[in-house]
Amino acid sequence: MTSDGWQLTEDIDDFLARAGDFLRSRPALHNTPLTDLEKLRLGAPGTQGDQAAAFGRLESAGEVHAVFYLTRRGRLGLTRLSAHRTNRLAARLAALGHRPAHVIADRATATAFAEAWQRHTGATAAPFWRTHLYRLGTLTPPRPGPAGRGRPAGPDDREQVVRWCREFCVDVGEQASVDLIDAGAWADSRFGDRHFTFWESPDGAPVSMAAGTSLVGGMIRIDPVYTPAQLRGRGYAGAVTAAAGRAALAAGATEVVLFTDPANPTSNALYQRLGFVQVDDFAGYRFS
Repeated sequence: MTSDGWQLTEDIDDFLARAGDFLRSRPALHNTPLTDLEKLRLGAPGTQGDQAAAFGRLESAGEVHAVFYLTRRGRLGLTRLSAHRTNRLAARLAALGHRPAHVIADRATATAFAEAWQRHTGATAAPFWRTHLYRLGTLTPPRPGPAGRGRPAGPDDREQVVRWCREFCVDVGEQASVDLIDAGAWADSRFGDRHFTFWESPDGAPVSMAAGTSLVGGMIRIDPVYTPAQLRGRGYAGAVTAAAGRAALAAGATEVVLFTDPANPTSNALYQRLGFVQVDDFAGYRFS
C-alpha cells in the first residue's frame, strides 16, 4: 500500500480484475471509463499506440474508491474524487513524470484536477468540453411521432453513415474527428465501433440517425444523434433517439445514457420528454 492509497499498474487485465466491480457498480456515471477501457483491453482500432501509460485504483481495506487511466497520447480519465484526493493524485502523477494532455471527469473532479495540475506543474488549463449526463428512466417515445420507422443501419449504409458523422463533427466543432474521417481512417475515429440506427421516411429514405456504443458493464451510451439541417424540426431526432434507446435495451443494457450540450435547451428538453433524467455534469480541460 502506498502512502496516498493509489495502486498503479500498466497491466490492464490486472487492473480490471481488481477495479472492474467498482466501475460496473455505477455504469451511468462511469460510462466513459467503461467504454475507453474496453477499447484499450481489446486493442480496438484507433487504440494501437495508445496503450495506457498508467492505470490506478484508489484502494483502502480491500475496497476500490476511485480509478484513473492515462494513455500514452495523454488522455486522462478519472472517476469522482474529493478535492483533497485529486490534489494528491496530481502531485503523484507530476512526481512520476506523467504529462496528461487533457482530463475528462465529472465537472467537480475535472475542475479540481485542472487547478491542482496548474499548481504542481505550472501548466495552463483551458476548458474544452462541458456537458450534461443523462440516463434513461422509462422510455417514452414521442406521441405523435413522425411518419416512418427506425431500422438498424447495415453495410450498404456505410457511405451515408460516414457522411453524416462528418457533418455532425463539423456542426459540433470536432476537427480532429473530421480529419480522421477525411483521411479515410474511419476505424480510428470515435465512430468506428458504433452501432447505428436510422429513422427513415415512409418512402425508405434515411432522415436522421443515432448510434450506440457496444454493451459494456450493462451500459450503452447513445452518441451521436444527428439530423441534417434541412430536415430538422420535424420530430426525427426524437424518433431516432427512441429507436436507438429501444435497440440498446433489446441488446441487454440496464443503463442507457447520453451526453448533451448545456447550451442547447431544445435537445435537453427533447431528451427529458423521452424519459432521460439528468445525472451529473461533466467537463474536460486541456493542458499546455
